[in-house]
Amino acid sequence: MSLSRRMAAELIGTFWLVLGGCGAAVLAAGFPHTGIGFLGVALAFGLTLLTMAYAIGHISGCHINPAVSVGLWAGGRFPGSEVIPYIIAQVIGGIIAAAVLYVIASGKAGFSLGAGFAANGYGAHSPGGYSLEAAAVCEVVMTLIFLFVIMGATDKRVPAGFAPIPIGLVLTLIHLISIPVTNTSVNPARSTGPALFVGGWAIAQLWLFWVAPILGATLGGILYRVVCSEEIALPAPSLAPPVAPATQPGA
Repeated sequence: MSLSRRMAAELIGTFWLVLGGCGAAVLAAGFPHTGIGFLGVALAFGLTLLTMAYAIGHISGCHINPAVSVGLWAGGRFPGSEVIPYIIAQVIGGIIAAAVLYVIASGKAGFSLGAGFAANGYGAHSPGGYSLEAAAVCEVVMTLIFLFVIMGATDKRVPAGFAPIPIGLVLTLIHLISIPVTNTSVNPARSTGPALFVGGWAIAQLWLFWVAPILGATLGGILYRVVCSEEIALPAPSLAPPVAPATQPGA
């Protein structure tokens, strides 16, 4: 599979993750007086990853997250030469999704970006008022566990075809834990799209939601490699069900 096709898949996958997850937060979380709430938003993020893993996992591996691409590289599962192209595609996908969400959300009278537009934040912009330090620890630890689960679920010693299920569920759980702290990033592309539309404070705080997830993912990839991996390097993972060898990523 060519790099350009894998980048296109990553763009589409990240678009769906951001539109589905952030869209649930912006459009449905509190609609009109009762909505889907934190649980619904958490499920939306998990379901977007689960569905897209089956759709594009066999093409690109369905990283749809710059931190995941870096973490898989750190864990010996992904070539370093492809990390930057994947990140570019993911960020573009996240920005396009935020633009589409803005067009939809602004179609309602009284819409205002002042509510945050699902942007990530800390301090005064944390949903629960959590400090920078608390937000940083939360994002690092949550992304570390996210990568650890991804590495384990896609290990060749695990039965093939089921990886999207635990990975979607762990993303749901991560959101249930950390939405009150930072609105949950664990994904720099997810954070960048909404921040560009909110501007101001969201842009000023965006650095954390690049640094902390990438650090956490790197630690998670290394930790799994040290603790759980076989001595030989494992192939780049795909979150999709098994397919014929001729259509495997990189074939």
